Amino acid sequence: MSQNNLASAYRDVGRPVEAILLFERTLAARERLLGGDDPSTLNSRGNLASAYRDVGRSAEAIPLLEQNLAAQERMFGPDHPDTVRSVGILAAMYQAEGRAAEAIPLLERTLAVQERLLGPDHLDTIRSRNNLAGAFRTTGQVARAIPLIEQILTTRERLLGVDHPRTLSARNNLAAAYREAGRAAEAVPLFEQTLAACERLLGAEDPRTQATRNNLALARREADQAEQSSD
Repeated sequence: MSQNNLASAYRDVGRPVEAILLFERTLAARERLLGGDDPSTLNSRGNLASAYRDVGRSAEAIPLLEQNLAAQERMFGPDHPDTVRSVGILAAMYQAEGRAAEAIPLLERTLAVQERLLGPDHLDTIRSRNNLAGAFRTTGQVARAIPLIEQILTTRERLLGVDHPRTLSARNNLAAAYREAGRAAEAVPLFEQTLAACERLLGAEDPRTQATRNNLALARREADQAEQSSD
């Protein structure tokens, strides 16, 4: 069994320390013998980055992912599936490390490519749109997040139906974003619709139903306060 395969086996059975040691050795050997841009080297670098991530060493994984992305852009171009995948992985790693501002350009790039190549309604496109909206909210740019979440909700209602769990999640996210933007009055009907669906599908005592009920009460209070202050 090769070192790389043995490392993968160690990782699969929950022995990350041994896996990382072998992935590091494999990467060093392949860089020396094959060069930094060989596909086998890229694979080893990605495996090591994944192993680092699995044990909470994302800060060490990021430079490896950045190096892989640069090589793939150079060899395959920005629209190649491997390149697009690497962009998404690196963006997720930035977010995991609290570096959402650095993730945003990568998420925007991924979304643009997927909209062009896969279409706006593809599951990967919707997922990327949601990730970008989340990054905008994390960095305090809720006004930029709202149009994306509105589009996600419209798409999921059309494709999945109004009561699908992913539709409920999108509706809840949009209501929360409206609240963050000081638009509580617009959040109220969304929370009301979500609460009705949760009570019907999950029951009145389900934690998700209770959380939605609390969010609705807060939104109503904020909407009333905003109306009173404008009088």
